[in-house]
Amino acid sequence: MIDHLDGAVIPTGFDVPVEPLRRAAHYTGEPGCIAEARAFASLFMEQLRTEWCATIGDREDGDVLLVVSELVTNADRHSSGPYILELEGTDTTVTVSVYDSSAAVPRRFPRDPERIGRHGLEIVHAVAEELHVERVPVGKRIRAVVRLTQH
Repeated sequence: MIDHLDGAVIPTGFDVPVEPLRRAAHYTGEPGCIAEARAFASLFMEQLRTEWCATIGDREDGDVLLVVSELVTNADRHSSGPYILELEGTDTTVTVSVYDSSAAVPRRFPRDPERIGRHGLEIVHAVAEELHVERVPVGKRIRAVVRLTQH
């Protein structure tokens, strides 16, 4: 915020962005895309710290990267085309959305430590505050919201 006093500009507080930080990336499914998506998300988290002055602990940082890894891996394995990773964040939440070309809605299996594989949505559900799956004209969107703890 800035006040003007007799023509002088006087800063009176810290200007906080009003729009969430948003970034998106497109992936073809070529080898290395999952690692690229994690690197993209890591850079996003740094930008969130800088631009939103977000206090993000190691656990929250790891949770966001884990959600990105799981959702992008699922899109990579189960869709027949490219996919999009969209990130949106503030100082309180990070929303991870993945769009892919498959209209098949993923299934979350009951917890079973004996099962090998198919734990992705179970993991995302455990670390995300919200998890939504919806069909969109191009296929589907999976959106997970991770809460950032205020330190």
